[in-house]
Amino acid sequence: MKYGRTYNFSAGPAMMPEPVLEEIAAEVMNYRGSGMSVMEMSHRSKVFQQIADEAEADLRTLMGIPDNYKVLFVQGGGTLQFAMVPMNLMKNGVACYVETGAWSKKAIAEAKKYGEVKIVASSKDGNFSYIPDCSDLDIPAEADYVYICENETINGTTFFQTPDTKGKPLVSDQSSMFLSRPCDVTKYGLIWAGVQKNVGPAGMAVVIIREDLLRDDLPTTVPTYLSYKTHADAGSMYNTPNCWDIYCCGKVFKYLLANSGLEAVDKRNREKAAILYDFLDESALFSGTVRKEDRSLMNVPFVTPSKEQDADVVAATKAAGFDNLKGHRSVGGLRASIYNAMPQEGVEALVTFLKEYEKAHC
Repeated sequence: MKYGRTYNFSAGPAMMPEPVLEEIAAEVMNYRGSGMSVMEMSHRSKVFQQIADEAEADLRTLMGIPDNYKVLFVQGGGTLQFAMVPMNLMKNGVACYVETGAWSKKAIAEAKKYGEVKIVASSKDGNFSYIPDCSDLDIPAEADYVYICENETINGTTFFQTPDTKGKPLVSDQSSMFLSRPCDVTKYGLIWAGVQKNVGPAGMAVVIIREDLLRDDLPTTVPTYLSYKTHADAGSMYNTPNCWDIYCCGKVFKYLLANSGLEAVDKRNREKAAILYDFLDESALFSGTVRKEDRSLMNVPFVTPSKEQDADVVAATKAAGFDNLKGHRSVGGLRASIYNAMPQEGVEALVTFLKEYEKAHC
């Protein structure tokens, strides 16, 4: 690590690749001879239009996004998307949700404001420590879509297989696993992701939506800005977008393409996660909280035998130069978020520290 940077295990905003940060720093005062920063330039300028066009094109290449899907850059984050999804997709007023943790619960609560929500599978009975079987869901004919949080940031679970939606559009919140592995976009009707985990600064969501789900017949009560079609028709330029975020995310897309794409990313992420999970499986003091086959490669929650010792470990890691290892306030414990930009040596350093802590306290 350079510049005295810390290993930041935050669930988000999270680490960005150092080469990307260096490139951004070099351009922050004068973007490629334009005489101004991207933060200063008009979103209607040819210079910025090229930035936005390249960001979309590079993302399409990374994910293999088909031509019949629109890519949108929408201000706000997950909390806004919890509302935009049902606002735009509930035609019959019925939607199916899979309940797998804190963020799917929030999405469910928001969707109930706009129609009937059927919870077709849940892992609540196991304190959201696993992904429920979604191979034969009871989906009513009138359902408009099936919604999943594909990676639960707080609870540390992930889908490794998409549900059988019985032909209904699959909607996925991919925020905390976006671009962490290859993705067959054709399996989804809509993918959205807050960018502050794996892609860029907070303040924007990427939405990938199949064109047939864009609607002209939304209720007049839906604000203009909250229509996906508004953004699709305007090329994400209906109003001043989050220009800085689009620019930063575009840099990350190029970085991932230059480093062999999502297959290589997936390989690195699996290797990193195995280092930490193998330690947890062998430890006499620390233990993971998620069923092995459903463990997230991005967010690793773990605990000691007591809340008091959890707090002591958090304090000790902070003093040792590791940041943001405290578990979410709703579940406690500890959590290491090891997104794409977390280097393997960061995970190795954390495991070395935890081993030393265990020797001193067991």
